[in-house]
Amino acid sequence: MAVCARLCGVGQSRRCRRRQRNNEQDQGSDSDMDEEEEERIVGKGRLDAGGCRGPERGVVATAGPSDAHEYGSSHVNRGGFLVRTNTGPPHPQSLAELPPELLVEIFSLLPGTTLPNVALVCKKFRQILKTETIWRRRCIEEFGMKEDLRKMEAGGVSSQDLYVKLLHPYRHILGLWQPDIGPYGGLLNVVVDGLFIIGWMYLPPHDPRVEDPMRRRPLFRIHMMESNKATVECMYGHKGPHKGDIQTVKRDEFSTKCNQTDHHRMPGGRQEEFRTWLEEEWGRTLEEIFHEHMQELILMKFIYTSQYDNCLTYRRIYLPPANPADLLQPGLFKGTYGSHGLEIVMLSFHGTSAKATKLTGDPNVPAGQLTLDVNLHQPVVLPELEQQRNIEELSRLVMGIHEEVQKEQEQQENSTSAMVKCAAEGACGGSSTAEEVESDHGACSDSCNSGHNSSTNPETQAFVLPLGVMARNEDYPRICRKCFYGTGLIAGHGFTSPERTPGLFVLFDEDRFGFIWLELKSFSLYSRLTDNLPHAHAPNMERFEAMLCNMQSWTS
Repeated sequence: MAVCARLCGVGQSRRCRRRQRNNEQDQGSDSDMDEEEEERIVGKGRLDAGGCRGPERGVVATAGPSDAHEYGSSHVNRGGFLVRTNTGPPHPQSLAELPPELLVEIFSLLPGTTLPNVALVCKKFRQILKTETIWRRRCIEEFGMKEDLRKMEAGGVSSQDLYVKLLHPYRHILGLWQPDIGPYGGLLNVVVDGLFIIGWMYLPPHDPRVEDPMRRRPLFRIHMMESNKATVECMYGHKGPHKGDIQTVKRDEFSTKCNQTDHHRMPGGRQEEFRTWLEEEWGRTLEEIFHEHMQELILMKFIYTSQYDNCLTYRRIYLPPANPADLLQPGLFKGTYGSHGLEIVMLSFHGTSAKATKLTGDPNVPAGQLTLDVNLHQPVVLPELEQQRNIEELSRLVMGIHEEVQKEQEQQENSTSAMVKCAAEGACGGSSTAEEVESDHGACSDSCNSGHNSSTNPETQAFVLPLGVMARNEDYPRICRKCFYGTGLIAGHGFTSPERTPGLFVLFDEDRFGFIWLELKSFSLYSRLTDNLPHAHAPNMERFEAMLCNMQSWTS
């Protein structure tokens, strides 16, 4: 405690400094001590004429053993009083005077980015910072390394080299990324995996098994296994790792390059490459896919994506921030998209709306676009089970809300135009017009909510798809929690003539939801992606919103 008090300047440091000053300046103890200390001093000048000699310089007499265990002091009984004499070494005056084992413990608690500055302080600090314990702890705590780093150290690669030459230089590429592959996009997760940094491409399950786990394919890895510097290897293709490169283009963006693209080729040429790719991508052969339009889409995707040869640019993406008021936990979901197969979307909440943004896409609606926009202020109470089978009944419910929403939007636009016009003309009487419009809008909103009140919805309700609605996966839940009006984005090939079409958002549980596209008479089932995705959380909602806006421009 005395050591810490002297270093930090708190606690009993005032008395310690005073004791040091008495020893160094060879001054009498009477003049420098406060009233509390003066009451404890026994000396000739403080006593009556009894012939007792006061304490020697540098000696403090106390009436008890309370300080008997302080470092650097001894005690002698003189005249019935316990006298403390400073016989040991002085207390440490700075961090540099602390024992090396204590400095190792202190430095192990500091962020690795500050340790180079600590090494500049003195030779002692620089020498202590060569201790492997410090860097081993930084690798584990900052990057979550779980491997036995001592084995690696025995192989000639120190934890300090691992941190300084691999983990720290490439820390900026850890996290989630979207590759720039035209309309198709993708999802890349860069993590510390064992003694490597690996870029895993996440692929949806084979269509239509939406609830199966994600598939992973390594695209590149970085390690220090073969030399004393970080080595980048391309993992694309079927001939094993080979030379690659990673370049940081700008903040939140990097590029990969393969230096040996011949490793991607197969002996049987493009036909063998296509068949292998098809089995990996779709889990079946082309002969097993009877739909001619689907065959064309599959062949088009192979031709488009294979030309990159793993020379790609990646842009950072974040997981959506969560809020206690959200309808369900936001995150990533796999969904069925008809002939396009399974795609990955990001579900996020923005006040009164829920939005699903594509991370992977297709030639009709590319990655980065807002595929679903759900109005959480427009719940839908489903009719009885038999009536749900009637597509006309469901269309009547949804289209009724659709018309109300459009009417509200028109009234809001008219209200805004009226207020702007009133302000421009400077007419005070114009406020009444705006109030009337606002009053009408409120009445419409009240009537809308009275017909579709979420509080009237039961905890769960039976659900069945209407006859005539196509579902890629017939094994959908038959019980749902809530339903809401929403719109889905549809477009022609090449993202031509995009439009938002009304539909029904169906919440089944915390990990599954669906959407009925009324115009397409199609149903999409979405299932949560449950993989662990470290280094992927948005710093704040503003950064996340900005990322969503940028994503649309990346693939438009």
